[in-house]
Amino acid sequence: MPSHKEESYERKRRLHVPLQKADFVRTLLIDNYDSYTYNIYQELSVINGVPPVVIQNDEWTWEELCHYLYEENAFDNIVISPGPGSPACPEDIGICLQLLLKCWDIPILGVCLGHQALGYVHGAQIVHASEPIHGRLSEVEHNGCQLFRDIPSGRNYGFKVVRYHSLVIDSESLPKELIPIAWTSSTSTLPFLGSKDLGKSNVHEAQKVQSIFVDPFLAKVGNGSSNHFDYGNTRSRRVLMGIRHSSRPHYGVQFHPESVATCYGSQILKNFREITDDYWLRFRSSFKEKRSYSDACMQLSNVIEVCSSISAENNAVDQLKRIVHAERHLEYSKTEMQHLEMFNMVNTHHATTGYKCLKLKWRKFGHLAGQVGGAESIFCELFGHETENTFWLDSSSTEKERARFSFMGGKGGPLWKQLTFRLSHQSDGSSKGGGYLSLEDCQGSSETIFLKEGFLDFLNKELLSYRYDKNEYEGLPFDFHGGYVGYIGYDLKVECGVKSNRHKSKTPDACFFFADNLVVIDHKNDDVYILAIHEESSSITQWLDDTEEKLLSLDGSVKMALGKQNSHYLTLSSNKAGFAAEKSREQYIEDVKKCLNYIKDGESYELCLTTQMKKPIKELNSLGLYLHLRERNPAPYAAWLNFSKEDLCICCSSPERFLQLDRKNTLEAKPIKGTIGRGATKEEDEQLKLKLQFSEKDQAENLMIVDLLRNDLGRVCDPGSVHVPRLMDVESYATVHTMVSTIRGKKRSDVSAVDCVKAAFPGGSMTGAPKLRSMEILDSIESCSRGIYSGCIGFFSYNQTFDLNIVIRTVILHESEASIGAGGAIIALSNPEDEYEEMVLKTRAPSRAVMHFD
Repeated sequence: MPSHKEESYERKRRLHVPLQKADFVRTLLIDNYDSYTYNIYQELSVINGVPPVVIQNDEWTWEELCHYLYEENAFDNIVISPGPGSPACPEDIGICLQLLLKCWDIPILGVCLGHQALGYVHGAQIVHASEPIHGRLSEVEHNGCQLFRDIPSGRNYGFKVVRYHSLVIDSESLPKELIPIAWTSSTSTLPFLGSKDLGKSNVHEAQKVQSIFVDPFLAKVGNGSSNHFDYGNTRSRRVLMGIRHSSRPHYGVQFHPESVATCYGSQILKNFREITDDYWLRFRSSFKEKRSYSDACMQLSNVIEVCSSISAENNAVDQLKRIVHAERHLEYSKTEMQHLEMFNMVNTHHATTGYKCLKLKWRKFGHLAGQVGGAESIFCELFGHETENTFWLDSSSTEKERARFSFMGGKGGPLWKQLTFRLSHQSDGSSKGGGYLSLEDCQGSSETIFLKEGFLDFLNKELLSYRYDKNEYEGLPFDFHGGYVGYIGYDLKVECGVKSNRHKSKTPDACFFFADNLVVIDHKNDDVYILAIHEESSSITQWLDDTEEKLLSLDGSVKMALGKQNSHYLTLSSNKAGFAAEKSREQYIEDVKKCLNYIKDGESYELCLTTQMKKPIKELNSLGLYLHLRERNPAPYAAWLNFSKEDLCICCSSPERFLQLDRKNTLEAKPIKGTIGRGATKEEDEQLKLKLQFSEKDQAENLMIVDLLRNDLGRVCDPGSVHVPRLMDVESYATVHTMVSTIRGKKRSDVSAVDCVKAAFPGGSMTGAPKLRSMEILDSIESCSRGIYSGCIGFFSYNQTFDLNIVIRTVILHESEASIGAGGAIIALSNPEDEYEEMVLKTRAPSRAVMHFD
């Protein structure tokens, strides 16, 4: 690249020109198909003053990169993300090695895999670490260079970092042009104890290095400390946690500064911005030359990020070219407004080509629920006589405000319909998305259509087509006012970035009712609401009148009668034989060992391995089974779904929320990772709870998924809004204690409800991280489709709110068979035998409900 090198030398020749630092820094963020990239994106958006542009490591050609880096001057620095695999594998690292080798005059920061790539491209060897470290904390010492400015160093000084890696740079092979700048002990890790300890400040002296590129901060502190490091001894005893190039503005850190549990992570990224500013102040001849592109380029982040993560048909390069060559003096706020207007125009287009104006009517009955026997009595009276095509999103566990509302309904008014979707599968068993949607209306008429773009695209367009008056639901304390109720199966991951499914589900890949009539119970205030939606041209009150009459006539004495009156119809084949596991104990343990090998090789940090247990049945009063399950194992995100045409009933006692979007545009995820059984006595139970709370393995499992969910929310949330209000809480249920975290963020105005689900589905607690590579590995290990298990159940309201659970602790009744899925997270600390026992523990409540129902 002689032309751009000559230009760089010419710029560097004129160092005397007085310049000022920029108001913002424009970062090109290279995503190595990792599940933590958007945590870096969120941090940089705030620190840099403008969101970075995110591209995947194989998205742009080298010529395109050079064009935007050197001709358009579109970026000030580059950050290379973590990722699975090794920098020695071209498929894993993509274009990053070329960037590190040839872009010697642009500041670059490599994180984890990016750090290893910096070492590898200059001749260092990448080797297995003495042990894989994932989701665990270590204390780090550093040499006081500018990347670690204002950060303490050494043991007990509070610089604790989160590590996710199985491979390391061999310090003995480090070439002379790469300078070690941070280390940690090869064996020492720390448990997470609930809060970041920021500690004291302790900057160590750095080794004096003769180099063309001089770290200006390093020069300042070079004589300010009495601590000197012997790099030769350090190489043999410690693991490299950071390196920098002696003559280029290139840095690497092995740990993850973006993790929620890393101390001073934001400071490191702030320091990299300072490094960038200082570099261009010293080496760029004219800041005005760069700034001629700035106003237009500031638009890059939102558009390209949306294009990359949401609209696959719009290539990021096309978006970039369109913006860079557009009017270059637009204010950022005006650009944002134009982008939002464009998004709204798309929505309006969907609406005007087939929009539906919905009207809502509702009635409230204060303190009625307890008087008539509670949620169970209400459901059995209103919908239990004919359970076909009924639903019940059931907050059967409401203690500690885990959940507040239950929603129930059945085949209702003229807007009611059922959607049943099945992915199309090729003869080799792979699926590229697209499939067949069957629609049945309230009159029983049905049709089947092929959806080329898949089910979630169809659902998105449906929800965007509804028009409504917000004033009609202002007095309601809940967000579901009618709309779609049902489930999304795990295999719909092919509509969310996964290339294919190896296995085919026996059950439909998605099933939903459009519920136009609804009963809601407020467990906190004991109130009951009834709601009906209708099109603007009609007015229906008959269902409201009839339901009100039935509700007021209940006396609470018939509780559970309907559920139990037919329980003797339960007939189990094989003389009540137990559930048969898809894989034997030995096979499951062998699968765990396979997962551990993948983790050792750096292919994944965490793999959520699952299996299925199945049992043939002849006849089963499925509602009675569900009532039995909810009594024995109440859960905040429980559900009953009956799709009679599909011979499908779902009895779910899930304690885990996948994702919720409320009317204030707040997104919330509540992943569960870490489970232990309850004790036989109060003392034993408390000991087991504490054992879970302070287990380094369970903390590591939970932390990895928290960082993954932060990433998923970060794709669709306002920069700087993603946060973790509760980290590693222990919640107790009937049979288990679980470790739960809460992640929240503010949804961006330019993304839809379905976009949010696509960004996070399947739930990270059921996949592992990095998500895409982990799902590919799990598909190769697991022997059958997960089906509904590992997917989600819940609602999409017509006003673009939703609440979805994770399908666990669930009995699926389909075509004379009961099935239960279960599994657990495999990490480097996992013991194969213990993992098998944990998997069995999770099946205990639902399997016992089936076995003991009669």
